[in-house]
Amino acid sequence: MSTTTERPKPQVDEIEKSIDSFMGRLARSWKKLLILAIVLAIIWFGIAPNIGGWLQYIAYGFFMLFQLLFAVLFMVVQFGALFWFLARGRTYWVKPGETGVGFQDYRGNPEVLEVATRVVTLLKGVKEFKQMGGEVTRGILLVGPPGTGKSYLAQCISTEAGVPFGYASAPSFQNMFMGISNLTVMMLYRKARKLALKHGACILFIDEIDAIGQSRMANGMGGMGGAMGGLFGGGGSGLLNELLLQMDPPPHEDGWWAKFKRNIGLRKKKVERPLVLTMGATNIAETLDPALLRPGRFDRKIFVDAPDFDGRKEIIKYYLDKVAHEDMDLDRLSSETIGQTPAALKFIINEAVINAHFNGRVKIGYQDFTVALDNHEVGLRHPIRNMLEEERRALAYHEAGHAVAMLKLYRRERVTRVTIIRHEGGIMGFAMTKPVQETYTTDRAEILSRIQVALAARASEELFLGTQLSGVFADLQQATRAAAAYIGYLGMNGSLYSTAAFGEGVDTGMRREIDKLLHDQFLKVKNLLNMNRDLVVAIAETLLQRLELSGDDVVRIAEEVERRKLRGEVLPQEPELDGPVSVLDLLPTDSAIAAAYTEPRKD
Repeated sequence: MSTTTERPKPQVDEIEKSIDSFMGRLARSWKKLLILAIVLAIIWFGIAPNIGGWLQYIAYGFFMLFQLLFAVLFMVVQFGALFWFLARGRTYWVKPGETGVGFQDYRGNPEVLEVATRVVTLLKGVKEFKQMGGEVTRGILLVGPPGTGKSYLAQCISTEAGVPFGYASAPSFQNMFMGISNLTVMMLYRKARKLALKHGACILFIDEIDAIGQSRMANGMGGMGGAMGGLFGGGGSGLLNELLLQMDPPPHEDGWWAKFKRNIGLRKKKVERPLVLTMGATNIAETLDPALLRPGRFDRKIFVDAPDFDGRKEIIKYYLDKVAHEDMDLDRLSSETIGQTPAALKFIINEAVINAHFNGRVKIGYQDFTVALDNHEVGLRHPIRNMLEEERRALAYHEAGHAVAMLKLYRRERVTRVTIIRHEGGIMGFAMTKPVQETYTTDRAEILSRIQVALAARASEELFLGTQLSGVFADLQQATRAAAAYIGYLGMNGSLYSTAAFGEGVDTGMRREIDKLLHDQFLKVKNLLNMNRDLVVAIAETLLQRLELSGDDVVRIAEEVERRKLRGEVLPQEPELDGPVSVLDLLPTDSAIAAAYTEPRKD
């Protein structure tokens, strides 16, 4: 007895569905099949019987195809080489230890050095720190004025950590061709990750990062501006977006061998991201995009400010020890360089060496340091030898007014220079002060004193020359700004309302208040100069003789004028507006003040 085995119902349905699907695809592709059949028929019935005659055409076709492929390959190689050349980052790669500077060379800012030491400790102990479950910092933003040593600090960290150091300038990433800037950043970080795999970590320092990291909302990168940015200005916000991605990328591997093994299933362990520490430097951190400053990117900020008194003293000693020098009072040098940065101090000492060399000295002294400091602060002298006498006299009384006001009003600053010699930048003359010591706050009286000092030149012109001159342009601007801050920002006029809260300008009512304040301070300083007419005349007439006075000269003249007043001596009077001139010569002889002075000239 035979039994027949029937197929299960589901299997039958599956076969039928497969047949239906095949027939459906065949029905939809009948046009392609028809064309293929026609081509095969032409080859079989037309070409195959006469293959000998068609060989030359076939060979020619292959030759043309080879030429076409070669041309395409040549264009690909040519454009690839062009883009590779354009996308090369202008980055200086320094191997571990090649910077030549370490923490023993970083002076003047111990608090910053302490933070940098912690960074080095983390870079050296990456494995131990990860075993604790921590994530090593991947971004440090150095913020501070120019010349405070931000890139220098980054080099010191690289040397102490024993890792490669890459120095790049952010503006060099920008390119006029769309996508090249992004490619530059990609290639830069790819190389940094390779070096990090080899050495354990890598430091990538990007200077002036605000050039590419400005806030996308502030500079209007959206819309048409962002689309056109590729041709004008480095690709809009695309460059910033690429930087954001490369600073905190998803776990991935750049090596082709690792990718191949992962694709075939031979590499299944977790991807380890190599440690690339991005260090950015900027002077204007407030303009940076918030995405750059979030944790995971620049999640740590180090403020590198100008050094204080002790810091300057340490820096000056460090650089003086590198050159031949006489014994100099470091406290005095530090007091005279308030506000100077480490880069400026290094420059000043080098300029002092140059000055000593060209004056035939083998060691620098205080005089060389002073000359170098003056050239750095006020620039080189460009005297006008053919200036009219009346113009020179007007300039002398202009600056004498400033000098007397500074001498009488400033409590925490001292006069260091009064000159009527033209300097760089077209400055015809100036009276300069320096702080006696670092100050970090300013009170109401000091702001009013600054307004009076700025207006003292106009008061001197009216008192002693009987006219008003155009040289007060910058003085009035400075006085007006100080008065606007006094009233509108600092709440020192009785009102606590600040215009800075809403970014408001100066309205009509505030203009009247500012003008009233300026007028009141002008009358006060004019009265001050009128009470010290002898001193103004003495300084102005000595300026006409010597063209330039030091701060010590001004103090000696003031002391001499006061001494003669107490002794009841006749002091020279201010000149008539169109008459004879009196000249006072009170320059020092040895350690004393010269008592003799020339009497007024006769007609």
